[in-house]
Amino acid sequence: MKYVELGKNKEKVSAIGLGTWQFGTKGWGYGKEFDKLTAINIVNLAIDNGVNLIDTAELYGDGISEKIIGEAIKNKREEVFIATKVAPYNTGYRSLKRSCDRSLTKLGIKTIDLYQIHWPNPLLSTRRTIKAMDELVDEGKIRYIGVSNFSIGRLKKVQELTRHEIVSNQVSYSLANLKVEEKLLSYSKESGVKIIAYSPLAQGLLTGKYTPETPLKSLGVRRINNLFSPRNLKKAMPLINKLKEVGEKYNRSAAQVSLNYLISDDSVIAIPGAKNETQLMSNIGAADFELERNDIDELRKVAKQFEPTRMGSLQWIAGIQS
Repeated sequence: MKYVELGKNKEKVSAIGLGTWQFGTKGWGYGKEFDKLTAINIVNLAIDNGVNLIDTAELYGDGISEKIIGEAIKNKREEVFIATKVAPYNTGYRSLKRSCDRSLTKLGIKTIDLYQIHWPNPLLSTRRTIKAMDELVDEGKIRYIGVSNFSIGRLKKVQELTRHEIVSNQVSYSLANLKVEEKLLSYSKESGVKIIAYSPLAQGLLTGKYTPETPLKSLGVRRINNLFSPRNLKKAMPLINKLKEVGEKYNRSAAQVSLNYLISDDSVIAIPGAKNETQLMSNIGAADFELERNDIDELRKVAKQFEPTRMGSLQWIAGIQS
């Protein structure tokens, strides 16, 4: 496993973490494709194979995700770096502190390694939010402060307000969505803020599993994501084919090439999810090789040509069914 350094203390965290939004979420197969025991086994297998960053949120599965992780790490606390997130509607001064206490209880731990603001909330005082976060660090309830879905402007503001440091910004980033590379990635490098990439496989688009011929029913919850409309799946095929082509060179899957592209930059950590052990081990295997610079450049070139059609989810579903 590859490790990167987080924050001024140079905390070592795995470049491939484990995203757990699917734990407890029926729309992502919980209770049907996998259950609590499977989820616990996934966490333990991840830890046994060098993954120490486990990412969750109080919103995931309405708290079930945090509870599952808490049960899984009961005897492995020293081996893991736990990251969770406070919901945007709980970022008021008092609400944030209560949310932290609830997360600590569900996770069964005394200190959260990385506590993140899930989304910025323009309706609440950012100054009060950061004041609460700073105090949680002072009280020993959290070790590091992170944010999620923050623009450069918002990130700079919280950096100015905190007495500590903002060590990470969790954002949507994949070869199907390179917006991060326009400005945010370079700023993150300059300021020492790690990018934690969620949806690093674009909800499975970059695995090559889905094609324009994929039946709507088999898409599951993805059917409400217009990225998976037949039109956009067709547009994605050149990128998928390039991923497979590069994968053949390294004897790796399209998914592994996609993840390796992200973590080839030491400023980036990827947190793909997994619903079974096969998916997990595939994700972990993405850290065991190194893409050559020319392949990285070629992947970026092809990825930039992918411009999905933007339309309302119901619009394209209605179009298919009409």
